[in-house]
Amino acid sequence: MAAVAEETKNGLDPMFDPVWFLNEEQIGLLARLREICETEIRPRARHNDATLTFPRESLEALGPDGFLGVMLPKEWGGLGQNHVFYAWVTETIARYGDASCAMCYVMHTGAVETLRLRQTDYFVENYLKKVKDGLIGTLSYSDPETGSHFWYPMASGARRVEGGFEVLKKASWTTSGGFADFYVCQTTSPDYGGDYSNLSVFLIDASQIQAEPQEWDALGLRGNQSGSLLVDWGFVPEQQLVGPIGDGAASNDESVDPNFLIGSSGVWSGIALGAIDIAISHTTRKTHKDVGLRVCDYPTIQDAVGEAIIETNSARAFTFSVAQALDKVTDDARRNPPVGELARADYLPFLWQIKFRAAKNVARVVDKMLHCTGGTGYKKKPLDIERYLRDGKAGWVMGPTNEVLRQFVGKTALLGYDSLDYWNQVVNTRAMENEIKKLGPEEKRKLAERLLGEADGSSNGGSPA
Repeated sequence: MAAVAEETKNGLDPMFDPVWFLNEEQIGLLARLREICETEIRPRARHNDATLTFPRESLEALGPDGFLGVMLPKEWGGLGQNHVFYAWVTETIARYGDASCAMCYVMHTGAVETLRLRQTDYFVENYLKKVKDGLIGTLSYSDPETGSHFWYPMASGARRVEGGFEVLKKASWTTSGGFADFYVCQTTSPDYGGDYSNLSVFLIDASQIQAEPQEWDALGLRGNQSGSLLVDWGFVPEQQLVGPIGDGAASNDESVDPNFLIGSSGVWSGIALGAIDIAISHTTRKTHKDVGLRVCDYPTIQDAVGEAIIETNSARAFTFSVAQALDKVTDDARRNPPVGELARADYLPFLWQIKFRAAKNVARVVDKMLHCTGGTGYKKKPLDIERYLRDGKAGWVMGPTNEVLRQFVGKTALLGYDSLDYWNQVVNTRAMENEIKKLGPEEKRKLAERLLGEADGSSNGGSPA
């Protein structure tokens, strides 16, 4: 009878990778990316995590081979690849390199692709063609007043001036804040008049940014420097308006959300895969000499690793499948719809689901793989699984949080898309009438008087001052 070979492994066997989503060129590019991760990015990861160092050198290492322009045309110095490949890239950087670098990369790609969505000759020549040389961008869409409801910038605004705009942008969380070279920022439009769905997007250079990177000290993703940001009514020239006035909601749905949700889902799956790699490597080497068994020989370890692989690959396949849908409607990311039309945005309910799925999975997998590695894994060195665990915890709380996303999906399914009411504009008459029923006659009279007074003298206000 043949015996089972007692071989050690360095990680998950490639047989578990769903490579049928890739073509031969993409497989070759990912092999090169893994080399960059192992030689340039991973060696810096532990230091960056310990010292809260922004991974600038790691990001710049991705430039010469075109990865900083993963979906940009090749004639601009990009790779000319699609959304499926983009998901694999973020997964690979998080798995074999550094999750902080991977998240900065997601935000950079979101900024780059939002400029490409509304591309002008100015954007192409001054920004998009320069990313190969290490020009780093990021998105700034959060708001201190609305938290993870980043689509609702109450503390920001813009006003027209000669030659351009003056922009106020207050952000509570801006990945790469204070370190990126350019920022794609969303504010209310100059003419918003109290309508928070009337949004505009501006390209703002680093010289206009006030950031406080020293404030950043988080549980995980410690190198991504996701701190507060301020643009204090800074002047932005006309050519740095991204798309027309009022285009912010549309460009968010068509570019920012799809690229963030695809990319970040890849990051969470990459962290899960990295933890699985570590667990496999350790448990196939560690032996309990008293019973003559390796850790991997125990059925409980086999069960845990098996379930982690199955759940992670279900999250990966879901992400790649939705990315394929985006590729289908954009000719493999080569075509963007004109202003007034949408393509990727039609898949938002599925994009919400992939982020929820990947972020929920990574939290469970990193915990289970820590259990598999035991006391050795609990130490920071030599396995580094502790860093993967901390980084993976960011998935659930990163906006839109998983609480927000599962409500989006459930509410849309039960009550329709309009019920989401992003900007608090739809009256819930059922709830209002139920509350009014609880009032006595005198309370109703007082409420009626107050409402009539507001109706006679109300004003929708203007931009933040």
